[in-house]
Amino acid sequence: MAFIKDETEDLRIEEVFSLKQEDFEGKTEFIEDNKDKEELSEVEDKNHASKIKSGEKPKQKDLKKRRAEKSSNCSQCGKSFSRKNNLERHMRIHTGEKPFTCDQCGKSFSRKRNLGLHVKVHTGEKTFTCDCGKGFLRKYHLDVHMRSHTGEKPFTCTQCGKSFTCKHILKLHMVIHTGEKPFNCDQCGKRFFHKYHLNSHMRLHTGDKPFTCTQCEKSFICKSQLELHMRVHTGEKPYICDQCGKSFSLSSSLRNHMITHTAEKLYACAECGKRFLWATNLRTHQKVHTKEKPHSCNSLLSLKEHHKKHTSVGKNMCFVCEKTFTSAGNLKVHERIHTGEKPYKCSHCDKRFNHSSALKTHWRIHTGEKPYKCSHCDKRFSQQSNLKTHEKSHTGEKPYQ
Repeated sequence: MAFIKDETEDLRIEEVFSLKQEDFEGKTEFIEDNKDKEELSEVEDKNHASKIKSGEKPKQKDLKKRRAEKSSNCSQCGKSFSRKNNLERHMRIHTGEKPFTCDQCGKSFSRKRNLGLHVKVHTGEKTFTCDCGKGFLRKYHLDVHMRSHTGEKPFTCTQCGKSFTCKHILKLHMVIHTGEKPFNCDQCGKRFFHKYHLNSHMRLHTGDKPFTCTQCEKSFICKSQLELHMRVHTGEKPYICDQCGKSFSLSSSLRNHMITHTAEKLYACAECGKRFLWATNLRTHQKVHTKEKPHSCNSLLSLKEHHKKHTSVGKNMCFVCEKTFTSAGNLKVHERIHTGEKPYKCSHCDKRFNHSSALKTHWRIHTGEKPYKCSHCDKRFSQQSNLKTHEKSHTGEKPYQ
């Protein structure tokens, strides 16, 4: 569970970064105001110096003009500007004025330039493109993205040594060490490091799930959960084991898998010699040899789903063929047989499937993955059913005679 938590937190941090457009806009204005001021001052100083060097005395009028321009100070923070329009633009940061409005969605901006960037969200235009095909509205975002390919993480936490691709994510991380949680839920009192996390949490109370899957219409409370879910449809498994080539959709799943290569398997089966990392896995495996089935109907909590077969007749019934199911989820999957719906699409050949497990099995045709290995001859198979059929050639079993 800790690994999965890490995965979600990483995605949420990246998501916070991408959603902080307004904060970035404000910071950009401060930076650009500084640049404008520095450049103008530099030009003015050069002109002033050249006049002195040429023996020409600066006119009294010019000096007064420069002093008047330099005296344009912000009444809120004391910052000075060489041009009045720069001061007016800066003041919008304090007043919150946003005179430039998008005619598509009504969102407003304090600068015309930022409105121009925002309009590209509607047009789909992404000026800055990475070699991997991903596009960005700003060059800064492309530069940050490129670090995911190069592995560069220039911003390091002084407390724990963890590194990040951008300064903003480092700032978000630092609150973990300070313990500061300034954002409080007024419903349950739970506190959060960041306002975004509070907003996501509030959806648990309101039931709002604004992020919807375009393939199966399942909804989620945050964008990171939707991104993880989409891998079910696309079959994307970006995390690959460098030991055996097996791929995973989550980095946490890869880390769990790596234990199978690095850790010693201490628990061996006395019947067949197969070894396991954990004693619980060995005990489960041994039931294959003993044919033990200790849990009878209605005996344990883990058999609740089975017990529903006897108690929930008609509750989840297909109206087409009147077949009943123990859960609404199973009914939904079954109904695709009648509707012909196949929400799971292969990203390689566009073939579609009505169940995610069928897509996963099909995906192995493209990846060449064969996770099922024969214990007798080391031959590998992409499907467990094919392995079972093959193993009968070693045992001599001929069930169909």
